[in-house]
Amino acid sequence: MRFWKLFLLLILALFCTTPAMAVGEISIDKDNGIYHIILKGEKVKKKIKFVTSEDLITNREAHIKGNAALTINAGFFDPKNGKTISYVVTDKITSADPMFNPSLLANPFFRKNMNMILNRSEFRVMQCGNKFEYAIVSHKSEVPFGCSLITSAQGGPLILPELRMEEEGFIVKDEEGNVTRESASVLHKTSRTIIGLKGTDECHILIITDDNPMNLYEVQKLCSELKLERAMAFDGGSSTSMNYKKSIEVTSLKGDGAGRMLKSFMLVY
Repeated sequence: MRFWKLFLLLILALFCTTPAMAVGEISIDKDNGIYHIILKGEKVKKKIKFVTSEDLITNREAHIKGNAALTINAGFFDPKNGKTISYVVTDKITSADPMFNPSLLANPFFRKNMNMILNRSEFRVMQCGNKFEYAIVSHKSEVPFGCSLITSAQGGPLILPELRMEEEGFIVKDEEGNVTRESASVLHKTSRTIIGLKGTDECHILIITDDNPMNLYEVQKLCSELKLERAMAFDGGSSTSMNYKKSIEVTSLKGDGAGRMLKSFMLVY
């Protein structure tokens, strides 16, 4: 009898540690308020597309409209005018350009630090010959010879291999090292959308929900524990959103985002 009890406990433990969802190249696990999504293999690279909406819409609307398997929020935007603060490339064409955002150009801080803002980190899917490749690089980084940029979305800051909050204009310090300006609540606990890479064939997405908000130092520690090699943030706070088929929906009620009305999205088919 004791043997069968132990056997049943072992079976239950195995079920408790299996992914919440695992269909094709997309696997989703949830632990301690964090969804960990892995896009694995060559085929899924061709099924990723970053898109923008002319008007601000919810992640759910983008998910349904795009008929995607997975949809998450992507780049930064101005909720007041609906214009982008992040570059987005869709099907090899720039679909969102912050240089056309008048509020960005009118902001004294942004105007003074325009090169820094425009060169924030972005996630890329490139075609190099017959293969598709991921990259997390600064926006102004050259596309490798023999490759073409298929789709991308800018966010920031870079988290791994190093945290670049100051270099990408998310925090500003005075001469004594005191923080005088902070954007995207990078130093405070909030919900987050994080994307990272492990090896050449694994794209990892972390949806950090209201149940376990984190600052970016904590996010960097988590990404390191997951052995990601490169990682960056997309928009977070109440912009943090995820839809998977008709099974999972995540929205955030906290933070400094735009109340779930968003500008750009990552779709996985």
